[in-house]
Amino acid sequence: MGFSEEQARRLLGLQPRLGPQRREAAAAQLLLLGLSAEAALGLLERSPALLRMPTERLQERAQELRRLGLDGGQLQRAVSRCPQLFTLPRRRMEATVRLLREQCLFTAEQLREVLGSCPAVLLEEPRRLHHHFQYVYFRMGVQQKEMVKAGLFRMPFAELRNRHIFLERRGLYQTPHKGQTQTSNPKLKDILQLPEKDFLASLARSTPEEYEVFKKLLAREEEEEEEEEEEDRDALYTEEDEDLDSEGSKTAQE
Repeated sequence: MGFSEEQARRLLGLQPRLGPQRREAAAAQLLLLGLSAEAALGLLERSPALLRMPTERLQERAQELRRLGLDGGQLQRAVSRCPQLFTLPRRRMEATVRLLREQCLFTAEQLREVLGSCPAVLLEEPRRLHHHFQYVYFRMGVQQKEMVKAGLFRMPFAELRNRHIFLERRGLYQTPHKGQTQTSNPKLKDILQLPEKDFLASLARSTPEEYEVFKKLLAREEEEEEEEEEEDRDALYTEEDEDLDSEGSKTAQE
C-alpha cells in the first residue's frame, strides 16, 4: 500500500480493538482518492471514526462528493481539511446542498467553487447558513457571483457582520437601493480576506482600539435587544393568560 515501516506501525496502533482488515480497508479507500500515504494516515489519526465506517459508506460518500463537482485535487483537499464530510449524515448534506441551490440560487458551477474553497459549509446548520447568505444578499447588496469569488463562507458570520456594521456606521458602506449607492462600497473580497490590521488601516480607516470598543458596544446593544424581545414575549404571554383567566371566570359565573 506504499506505507513505510514507521507509517505502518502508526496505522496498526490506531484503534487497537479493531481488526487489521478494518484499518487497511479505510486506508485503502483514502489512497484511492489520491491521498498520499502520509496524508491518508494523518487523516485517520485526526478522525479515527473513519476506521469504524463500512467501506461501502466511504465509497458512497466519495461518489456523492464527486457528483457535487469535487474531484481530483479538490476532493483530496476537501476531505483532508474537513474529514467530517465522511461521517456527516446524508440527509443533512442533502438539505444543505438543496438550500444552496434552490434558496440561495447558486449555480452548479458556483456550488462547486463554494465547496472547493470551503467544504466545511456542508457541516453548517442550514438555517444559520441561509441567514448568513440573506444578510450578505439583502443587507450588503452582494450578488452570488461576487460571494463565490470572495469566499463568503470562509469567514464566521459574526466577524463578517462586525466588519460590515463598523464600515456602515463610519459612513463607508451603504446598502444599495435598486443597485445604486451614494458611496463606492468596499469589495466583499477585501472585507473578508484582509487581515484585521489591514482591514482597519485601508478600509475602515480606524484603529484596533476603536474596533475593539465598537465590538463591545455592539455586543451590548444585541444583549439589550434580546432582553427587550424577551420582555415583550413575557408581556404577551401574561396578557394571553389574563384573557384566558377572564374567559374562564365568565364561563364559571354563567
